[in-house]
Amino acid sequence: MAHVPAAYQATQGSPLDIDRDFYRRIADDSAGRTLVERLRVPIRDARAWRVPAGHVFRICTTDGPQVGDLNLWSLANPRERMWASRTRQLQRAHVTTFDRLWSSLPYIRPLATIVADTLDWYGVDADGGRLHDLLGTRCDPYVNRLLTGEDFDFHCHSNLTRAVLPHGLDERDVHDVLNVFQCTGLNADDEYFMKACPARPGDYLEFFAEIDLLCALSCCPGGDLSLQLWGATDEQLLATCHPLDVEVYALDPALLEGWRSPAPSAYSGGHGLRLDGPDWTARHPSIRRK
Repeated sequence: MAHVPAAYQATQGSPLDIDRDFYRRIADDSAGRTLVERLRVPIRDARAWRVPAGHVFRICTTDGPQVGDLNLWSLANPRERMWASRTRQLQRAHVTTFDRLWSSLPYIRPLATIVADTLDWYGVDADGGRLHDLLGTRCDPYVNRLLTGEDFDFHCHSNLTRAVLPHGLDERDVHDVLNVFQCTGLNADDEYFMKACPARPGDYLEFFAEIDLLCALSCCPGGDLSLQLWGATDEQLLATCHPLDVEVYALDPALLEGWRSPAPSAYSGGHGLRLDGPDWTARHPSIRRK
């Protein structure tokens, strides 16, 4: 197949043209880090946590293969949240080291940058499967009801909903996810497929927080996805589930010298509107309200 250039190109000096040496130094300086928080995400459940800008958080498959569904928000303003589809366009459909997770409009800035991926060896398998996907989204009880006619409460959407309630968010704030450790692709009929997670105990995906973040992670009730979600019994699926661990690290301040959090988009927010008088934003409060 001929290589077709990407629609979105990294021009010199743009936020897509990142300083790889800077992020390599962050990944390599494990001795200079300080562990500030460690938490476990139980099977079929979710947890939420905060990460200050300039810190690193790591998601680990400590006990065995397990898929996790990740959401990110700006801690200061949860209306700014991870935008999976735009990240898919700006980066790729399956992300790895040096890819960034981008925020929603009107902010459109990097929330986090991946600095380490112990599964980058996997590449592309014989079926076109790749890891850490933005193609699909979280499983949810509404689709489950649609396909099976039955209610089941412990989908990733439900798990994430429970996890963010103590932080003042609700179901409406849960959004399309990064499927961490998940192997997916598109088949010959352009249909989405999922394969068994290849992660081993000790594998991890590591992120540098570009701004202050609220994060939430669900342990998918499908476990390592080695079984079909709609076909296997619940007991069979349960046997494929493992917890996930999250670690948050403060970095050596010397590593961050010269770095600063990215600002939101500088677009003026006019959207081509031509209104008389100086108070048009007051009469249209939905425009450019960050």
